[in-house]
Amino acid sequence: MMHKYKNSEAKNCLIDKYIAFVGDSRIRQLFYSFVKLINPQVKEEGNKHGNIPFEDKSASIKVDFLWYPEVNGSMRQCIKTWTEGSAAKPHIIVAGAATWSIKIHNGSNEALAQYKVNITSIAPLLEKLAKSSDVYWVLQDPVYEDLLSESRKMITNKKIDAFNEVAVRILNSSSRNSKAKVKMFSVSKLIAQETIMKSSDGLHLPESSREMNAMILMNVWCNKIMKPIDGSCCQPQPPLTLIQKLAFFFFTLSIIGYLILNLIHRNNHRKNKPCTDLESGEEKKPAINTPISTLELLLQSFCKLGLIMAYFYLCDRANLFMKENKFYTHSFFFIPIIYILVLGFFYTENTKETKVLNREQTDEWKGWMQLVILIYHISGASTFLPVYMHIRVLVAAYLFQTGYGHFSYFWIKGDFGVYRVFQVLFRLNFLVVVLCIVMDRPYQFYYFVPLVTVWFMIIYVTLVVWPQIVQKKANGNCFWHFGLLLKLICLLMCIYFLSYSQGAFEKIFSLWPLSKCFELNGNVYEWWFRWKLDRYVVFHGMLFAFIYLALQKRQVLSEGKGEPLFSNRVSNVLLFISVVSFLTYSIWASSCKNKTECNELHPSVSVVQILAFILIRNIPGYIRSVYSSFFAWFGKISLEIYEVHH
Repeated sequence: MMHKYKNSEAKNCLIDKYIAFVGDSRIRQLFYSFVKLINPQVKEEGNKHGNIPFEDKSASIKVDFLWYPEVNGSMRQCIKTWTEGSAAKPHIIVAGAATWSIKIHNGSNEALAQYKVNITSIAPLLEKLAKSSDVYWVLQDPVYEDLLSESRKMITNKKIDAFNEVAVRILNSSSRNSKAKVKMFSVSKLIAQETIMKSSDGLHLPESSREMNAMILMNVWCNKIMKPIDGSCCQPQPPLTLIQKLAFFFFTLSIIGYLILNLIHRNNHRKNKPCTDLESGEEKKPAINTPISTLELLLQSFCKLGLIMAYFYLCDRANLFMKENKFYTHSFFFIPIIYILVLGFFYTENTKETKVLNREQTDEWKGWMQLVILIYHISGASTFLPVYMHIRVLVAAYLFQTGYGHFSYFWIKGDFGVYRVFQVLFRLNFLVVVLCIVMDRPYQFYYFVPLVTVWFMIIYVTLVVWPQIVQKKANGNCFWHFGLLLKLICLLMCIYFLSYSQGAFEKIFSLWPLSKCFELNGNVYEWWFRWKLDRYVVFHGMLFAFIYLALQKRQVLSEGKGEPLFSNRVSNVLLFISVVSFLTYSIWASSCKNKTECNELHPSVSVVQILAFILIRNIPGYIRSVYSSFFAWFGKISLEIYEVHH
């Protein structure tokens, strides 16, 4: 899996580095594509048959192209100066040449023999350089013979294969090369086999292929330094940390302990098996039936968790399974969506309750949303902006339910005890903490859990501070209702202030120990972006819960089985408005052209489609009274699914 490096990332990786590209016009092309990853403004100018320097003073990066179109004495002398220390030695050397030799010598066998002699003479020098620098020998790309000019007709793929075979045999055969190996850059050859027919002259690769080669070269060098999440290629498996080793040791002990207890339990069970009295012939029942102990049950749970974590580690952190980049297609996203929706309708059942957003309905809602989000991530649909905007609404809907659910609990129950707080925090964070330990990931890597955790604490603090206003205390009194609305307005003002004051937000979450939880790559910018993206929707969920519970208390709503939520006229009007609002948002989201601009509007308008969906789902009594048990099953573990698929 290859990471796509941005200019800033490339500079951070290559800071204070010197890179040398040595070879012919094909290497010159690779040189230009590489430096454009550092500075996209670079133009392909300068002497085509001469050296071309490049320097980025801001990051102290120096990249040189050295014109040596043939593997000969001149190239050998250049490499020798680096080994002797008479010239600054590059950190990375990318070299390759052959087509010029084929052309000048008209494809003769003598040229191949001389190439073999010359590359044999420079092999020890390259090996010596490879002990302290990264040395890549670029194998020759195939040509598209039909497009070659008359002066290049002697450059055939058969000749190129012969020259490549010589280079591979000599540079890979030396026993001295076993430790400090000159790396064969053969991926360019594979890419060229598929794209050379798009070449303008049959010899040089099209720009897209050159860019791909440069990006691969950047991955080869930088992945082991930057360690990007989506850059699994060319990155060695990280060594186990002390915490990971302790976790492995703990789970191993749990498995051993469980097996020992299980053997003891089975042994006792055998002793207590029914036996026949020889004199009377009657079967005697065992006196004691040994129950499963709490310790055994606990160890069994740890065993299951350990096996699950081992599977996750092997899939994600080990190099046991191949990983690949995602390439989005409409069919890859929409066909699974249609399939699961059809499947969900086959498992329709009646709900136990017929209230708005009853438990079965919210589980169903979370379930189908989570399955859609899972398909979205697997298919790489984030590159398609209309799908991205609709998925943003699903994430916002989950946070809306967070605001709705926790507000409803505190408002109805009035339970602000510490036990309740720790119960929720444990439920939200236990799996993520274990994942962070086993996978050696920062807490912020699983950003959604920190997000819902912080919002839960915000809801709790908002309602627990004086005056504590709950349903029992308010008891229909408008004064207390007004007081609660003031609290919600204060919360909204705080959210508004923090969303437009990045400095204040970063100061809060950069304080110890919050910084340990919310920093990613040394700053909290990613956390600020994630929080800001859905900053109002939890407030919307709390406000909706307050209005709904107030209307329910005053018996304005009809929540009986099969009954519309309001009178027929009001229900029809609201249903019509909801459908129009839902479709209007979808049309707007589908017409988005700029991701940044749409993200700016999203926090304010996402609630429109969420409320429209709730009303469409709950106004008709016959729809409110049924749910999909298939989706509800996934909804009960939706948070866990969201965590583990990252």
